[in-house]
Amino acid sequence: MGFNHGLYFKFYPFLGIEVLVWQIFLLYYCRILTCMGRKNRLFVLTHSAGFRHSYLTTAVEVLTRLGEKTGVFETYATEECFEFNDRILSTCAAVLFMTTGELPMSEEQKSALIRFVENGGGFIGVHNATDTFYKFPEYGRMIGGYFNGHPWTQEVYAIVEDDSHPSTKHLPKRFKVLEEVYTFRDWSRDKTHVLIRLDNSSVDLSKGTRPDNDYALAWCHEYGQGRVFYTAFGHFTLLWRSECFQRHILGGIAWAMGEEERLTSM
Repeated sequence: MGFNHGLYFKFYPFLGIEVLVWQIFLLYYCRILTCMGRKNRLFVLTHSAGFRHSYLTTAVEVLTRLGEKTGVFETYATEECFEFNDRILSTCAAVLFMTTGELPMSEEQKSALIRFVENGGGFIGVHNATDTFYKFPEYGRMIGGYFNGHPWTQEVYAIVEDDSHPSTKHLPKRFKVLEEVYTFRDWSRDKTHVLIRLDNSSVDLSKGTRPDNDYALAWCHEYGQGRVFYTAFGHFTLLWRSECFQRHILGGIAWAMGEEERLTSM
């Protein structure tokens, strides 16, 4: 199996499990090497320590194609948390989480994520990224809040609060979408910039989880020197195939990377 670095490996299973393990390690290492030194790397993590969403495979395909088509970023996607470290992050412009549960990361790996963003890296959270790292409070502060239920899985109306952001400028002021609508705890609009919110008139508010009935669906803010973008959309695979949603996520990624000026019309 060939790699960009001119290295070549051939499996010899009869040599024993130790050799096989080393060959697998070298394959992973060379995969990582191919991603070193590129300035527009988007590290996409899809590990599901909790519920695994069915959209993930399609999402990676869409993100890869969007990056190739626009040139704004190059996708490096993995489910393997052991690949997440300072060395790899030093080659990335942003990190995107489509994750659930308490990810199997060491304290050093968790600290590496926060340092990365505080020092100017971008972070993008998609849908279930807020259903992640409940036992790591700094992650919750960084992303803006935690998942607190999904009382509405239906067609709803959403309202764009900021139509000047790269992730929303193509959207109408009010639009309809089929979604598993997340609600959040440890979240306040005082600590972030709301881009899209739920139109409360389109749901049965008695099922809600917030006394203030403030249900944001997308937001962004700075964290240290870095930028954080979160969208609660994305539960259904079909939505990922929508050009409207693809432009939404592309705009969020570009903004988090500080590359919004490179966006061109799709």
